[in-house]
Amino acid sequence: MSFARAARPLDPALLPSLKRGFPPGPRGWSFLLKLLRAPEGWLDFLLHCAREYGDIVFFRFLGTPACLINDPAGLEHVLVTDHQSFTKSMDYRALSRVLGQGLLTSEGELWKRQRRLVQPAFYRERILSYGGIMTSYTTRLSDTWRDAEVRDIHHDMMRVTLEIAARSLFNVEITGDAGTIGRALNVVLEAMPRLASFSFLPDWLPVPGLGGFRRALADLDQIVYGIIRTRRATGEHPGDLLDLLLEARDEDGAGMPDRQLRDEVMTLLLAGHETTANTLAWTLYLLARHPEVQSRLEAELREALQGRVPEAAGLQRLPYTQRVLTESQRLYPPAWAIGRKALQPFDVLGYRLPAGTNVIVSQWVVHRDPRYFPDPERFDPDRWCDEAGGRKSIPKFAYMPFGAGPRVCVGASLALTESALVLATLVQRFRFSLASAEPVEAFPSVTLRPKNGLPLLVERR
Repeated sequence: MSFARAARPLDPALLPSLKRGFPPGPRGWSFLLKLLRAPEGWLDFLLHCAREYGDIVFFRFLGTPACLINDPAGLEHVLVTDHQSFTKSMDYRALSRVLGQGLLTSEGELWKRQRRLVQPAFYRERILSYGGIMTSYTTRLSDTWRDAEVRDIHHDMMRVTLEIAARSLFNVEITGDAGTIGRALNVVLEAMPRLASFSFLPDWLPVPGLGGFRRALADLDQIVYGIIRTRRATGEHPGDLLDLLLEARDEDGAGMPDRQLRDEVMTLLLAGHETTANTLAWTLYLLARHPEVQSRLEAELREALQGRVPEAAGLQRLPYTQRVLTESQRLYPPAWAIGRKALQPFDVLGYRLPAGTNVIVSQWVVHRDPRYFPDPERFDPDRWCDEAGGRKSIPKFAYMPFGAGPRVCVGASLALTESALVLATLVQRFRFSLASAEPVEAFPSVTLRPKNGLPLLVERR
């Protein structure tokens, strides 16, 4: 899928002479009704808007002004240059039902404080120390696979990345709870598109069909609060992220209340592992569809590792592995869209838009722009070679799988390291192929998940 038409980047000299009216975009109720009936239709809708209307698209969703920006210069303006003029968009209210006021959903001084607090857990030295956990848990998972067996790879990746996150960040072994967490998380995330659609409506209007969602959230709360209570009771100090949170004190010397602890642990445990699991699942799916890429990847691992377990400190010796993951995250970015809400009128790409406008930045769309990625639907890790121009050949904000600006994902380096180590460990041991000719559909929840699982045939090498 490509863009039929795209506006040229705006000459900065033209900015003072703003265009009259709103940018072009779809009008009428038919597309809104379609989105309300099938929220997963957002991916096709946003791509259609970029194809049809270009770099800036304006529409109203249930009376709320919304603007899709597809031009890197416009994205930089919203996410970096003028970021203080924007806050989280209305659809983050849905996510707050699960994560409360954790790092992903909080704003202002609370966000700044929590970001400074958790940052040390993601320093390079810490990330390198997690490498052994990542490979040992992956090996333990793959030891349970039988030769020529069909596995739901998305389910397996969700489980192993959850166990890695719990052990690395909170020094907790959750193998016994992984099934409960996985089932609850599926229910919660599948409800997110509906909740996001209703977030544009008044708070007093009930959202139908949330019984399963509430039960699943209660299951997650029980496990997360249990982690907190256990650590408080034991008085242990292993120096992990939970230690940082428990030892934090405000200006009055008060510690973090359990509710805020719960929000931070829930955010870092669930949101953190979900993005990595999806990256791994989509990458293995793409490898199964492109056996020639998989063969090149396996050859690099065989030559560089000589049968050894991959190590975090040695990932620079695996450049093709890195390119495979980079290209996978282009086609299936962990976060498929970012939302912002304008706190005041703002100028972007030659238009003045009103306060209250919800700005949509979609990696799903921008990563498929043929101006920067020729033949954008093609899975081609070599487009990231230095000889082909690599990252230097595209604008900075044309590729941003983890977001950009001050709110860029705090765990991006951890996720990239974990993805590379888990992928290398699995491809060393197994060959992956499609188990069915049925296409796998992307489901845009909080993250970009494969709808109805992702079955692959695994064969021992």
